[in-house]
Order: sequence, then structure tokens, then C-alpha cells
Amino acid sequence: MELVFSMTNSRVSMDWPADADGDVFRRLESNGFDFNKDYAVDYNVDFETWPPVPAALKLLREQYGQIEIYEPDEDGDGYVLFTILGRVTYEGVTSIQRNTSAIMQPYGGICETWGVLH
Repeated sequence: MELVFSMTNSRVSMDWPADADGDVFRRLESNGFDFNKDYAVDYNVDFETWPPVPAALKLLREQYGQIEIYEPDEDGDGYVLFTILGRVTYEGVTSIQRNTSAIMQPYGGICETWGVLH
């Protein structure tokens, strides 16, 4: 995977991969997102079965500190949320998703969803 940088009107423009995360980055860029600032990025961990086992929650706390547990309701399945403060980069977001999914895989967990308020 190659990221291409070009300067346009004093803004850095990037060509992100043709995947779901790349689509999010393109939308952020088109909405004027400032990639030079730090943001709180929320990551969701979904589990095959609910509730997640205590060992999975313990490991998430050890890795990321505070977590929030959202119980299933009429709007959807439950999930666990953690937040990381920093620059929003494609490499950073996808790395966190991959690493989190790898450590949660033995517990039936996967991290495929993230979001940032701006």
C-alpha cells in the first residue's frame, strides 16, 4: 500500500486505499477535517456473543485504559468502546483496529468500527 501526498491550496491531500477506512478519510478530507490536530478517536469492539468474558474486558482496559460497555438494545448489538487521543491517520487507525482485533480474536471480538467528532 502506498500513500501519495500532494499539496493543494496549502492543504495536504492524500490518496487513501479503496476500502471502507479510506472512504471515511476521503469524506473527512472533503469536509475540511484538519489532520494536523489531535482528536479523540472512538473505537468499537464487537463480540460474537454477549456479554464479553471478563478476561476480554480486562485486556482492553490494560491496553487502552478506560472502556465503556454498551449493552444490546432495540437499536442493535452491544459493544465495547475505547478512545485514543491523537492525530487521525490511516496507518494509525487501521493499526489499532488490526491489533485490537488480534488480541480480541480468542474472545470472539473484532474491532472494525471507529469514529471521530470534529
